[in-house]
Amino acid sequence: MNDDLRNIVLGLVATGMSASLGWIARTSLWRRKLRRKQAFFGLPENAESLLVVNRDPAAAEPAVHRFDVFALLELSALIKDCGANAQVVTQDAVQQGFGERTEFCVGGPSSNRRMAAHMTAMLPGLWVNTDPEPGPERGAFRIGGEHYPMERGVAEYVLLARVTAGGQARPVFLFCGQSAITNQAATRYLARHHERLHRKHGAGSFVLLLKVLNSQAYGPDVVELVADVTRAARTPLPETAPPGTT
Repeated sequence: MNDDLRNIVLGLVATGMSASLGWIARTSLWRRKLRRKQAFFGLPENAESLLVVNRDPAAAEPAVHRFDVFALLELSALIKDCGANAQVVTQDAVQQGFGERTEFCVGGPSSNRRMAAHMTAMLPGLWVNTDPEPGPERGAFRIGGEHYPMERGVAEYVLLARVTAGGQARPVFLFCGQSAITNQAATRYLARHHERLHRKHGAGSFVLLLKVLNSQAYGPDVVELVADVTRAARTPLPETAPPGTT
C-alpha cells in the first residue's frame, strides 16, 4: 500500500469515527433531555395519563370550547413526545384520587368540577368568582390579598400549576383560566418553557400566575409571567370567601 492510498484509508476511518462519535453524543444528549422531560411530567415510557376536559358553560348541551380542544391537542403532543399514553375523560366522569397517574386538568372551577376539587384540596389560598351572572367580578381571581379581575379580550389571567401529593406520586397539572383562550395560552406556555421550569422547580410543586394580553388580536400567543404565587395559593386564607367564589 503506497502512502497516498494509506492516507485515503486513514482519512475515511477518521471520518467514520468522527461521525460515529457525533451520533453517539447527539443520541446521548437527546436521551438526557427526554429523561428530564419525562421526569418533569411524571411520564416514563408507556405511562398512562389523564386529560380531564371541562365543559363549555355557554353551550346548552355538554360541549367543549374550541380553545379548550386546542389546549388538549397541545398537551397530547407533549404526552406523545414522552412516549406515554393519554386517556381523555370529562370533568364529571373522573372518580379517583390523584397521584397514581399524571393528570392534566383544563378549565376553571365553574366549568370543571374536578378543578374545583383540586383547588379545594391543594390550593386553599385561591378564590375564583364563579357567579354565572355577568358582571365586572365574574371570573375574578383572589390570591392571598391580591385581586385579579378579568378584562375580556384585553387582560385575562390563568393559573398554571404543577402539584403533587408528595413522595413518588405523579403530578397534577392545572390550567385554570378566566376564559377558554387563557387555558390554551397556559398549555402553550408550558410546552415552550417546561425545560426552564424544570431547572427552576425540579420535581416540586409550583403555581404561576400568567396574564394573556390582547387575546382578541393575538390569540393565546402573548403571555407574560405575573408572579410565582405558590406560597400564597397553598396557604389557607383566614377569612371566609365572599359569595359566588370557589
